Amino acid sequence: MPRRCAAEFVGTFVLVFAGTGAIVFDSANPGKIGHSGIALTFGLVVMAMAYAVGSVSGAHLNPAVTLGLWRAGWAAGRDVPRYIIAQIAGALVASGLLCTMFPDHPTLGSTNPYGPSWHTFILEAWLTAVLVFVILGVSVAKPEVRPLGGIIVGGVVALEALFAGPISGASMNPARSLAPALVSGTLDHLWLYLVAPVLGAFLAVPVCVCVQPSGCCAAKGVC
Repeated sequence: MPRRCAAEFVGTFVLVFAGTGAIVFDSANPGKIGHSGIALTFGLVVMAMAYAVGSVSGAHLNPAVTLGLWRAGWAAGRDVPRYIIAQIAGALVASGLLCTMFPDHPTLGSTNPYGPSWHTFILEAWLTAVLVFVILGVSVAKPEVRPLGGIIVGGVVALEALFAGPISGASMNPARSLAPALVSGTLDHLWLYLVAPVLGAFLAVPVCVCVQPSGCCAAKGVC
C-alpha cells in the first residue's frame, strides 16, 4: 500500500503541476500555449502517468475515478481513503510549488464556470461519466487493446478538455480543482467540481454494467 499511495501522490503531483502549470504559464506568456495546448497537456500528462505508475497503483490520479472504480467493484474499500488522501496531497504540493513560482497569479489554474453554474454541473458530471465509462471499458477490453489504455484515456481527457474547457474548465477531477482553489483562495464555485465529478463517476457504473454485463463491473444490483 505505501508504494501504491506514493504512486498516486507522484502521478497526481505531475498531472496537476503540468496541467494547471500550462494554464499559469499561458497567462504569463499569452498566446504561447493556448487552449488547445492546455487541453493537450492534460491529455498527454495523463497518458504519461498511466504508463509510469499504472502498474503500481492503477494510475487513478483522481478521487472521482477511485470512487467510480470502487463502486464498480474494481477497487477495495480500504484503499479508497488512502488513495484520495495521496491524490489530494500530490495536487496540493503541485499547487504550492506553482504558487511559489508565480505568487501573484490570481487562480493558479483553478477551475471556474464560464456561464450558468448548472451548465458546468451538467458538463462536469457528463465528462466524468464518459471518462470513467471508458476506463472501465478499457479494463475489460480484448488483451491486444488493454496496452493502449493510457493512450485511450489520455485521448479522452484531451478531447473533453478541448470541447468543454471553455465552459466548465473540464476538470473531471476533484483533486485537480481543490488544490489550486485552496492555495489561491478561489473557492466560490469549488463545490461544483467536487460534487459533479463524483456523481458522474457513479452514473457511469450502471451504464457500463448495462452495456457490458459480462465483465465490465463486479458491482451487483446497479442495472
